[in-house]
Amino acid sequence: MDVLSPRQLPAVARHLALGRVVAVPTARWYMLCARAADPEATATIFRVKQRPEHKPLLLLLDSPATAADLFHLSDDARRLSGHLWPGDLALRLPWQHDAAILPAVGAPALVGCPGGLLGRLLALVGEPLAAAVCSISTPAADHGDHPALTADQVATFDRGARAGIAAVIDDGICPHGQHMTIVNCPAGQAARLHREGTVHPRAIEAALALGERHVG
Repeated sequence: MDVLSPRQLPAVARHLALGRVVAVPTARWYMLCARAADPEATATIFRVKQRPEHKPLLLLLDSPATAADLFHLSDDARRLSGHLWPGDLALRLPWQHDAAILPAVGAPALVGCPGGLLGRLLALVGEPLAAAVCSISTPAADHGDHPALTADQVATFDRGARAGIAAVIDDGICPHGQHMTIVNCPAGQAARLHREGTVHPRAIEAALALGERHVG
């Protein structure tokens, strides 16, 4: 496993282009990432996490405009994405009728638009990524299986799971150790908070109360 610095994002992008899985830090924890359109790479994430197939991966996009091209965005979804993306907010969204649904992501899809290193990597790669936390998934996880917060913990996971992670970006300690906030945004219905996380519920309320921001 290559241990790379944040200055080496082009090398990480090359690993992804070759169908490999990489580990990228966020403020929350390390994420395992692969090209969303690559079925073999996404299958690797399911395998190493022991993740049930009925638990789809997170789809990461580079902008709200890309989300609008792929998904039906309700008025509430446009407000949330316009005010709180990029960030630690994931929206559960229905695909556009003519969109090609990605099997690893499923329908509706859980969609994020991250900032930081992961956002920079998305811009460099130029296509959506599929992602999941660098840890064993429930119900396979036991009390000692925690999300990786450091590059060393990613290496420990890689050895234990025989994951074959191609590269990890070492950017210190991920400080939050907490889930993303998830909001369900069905077509033609009001948004509903599904899970609290790093984006506070009051921030969700504030975004929904404000006017829509242009996402294009």
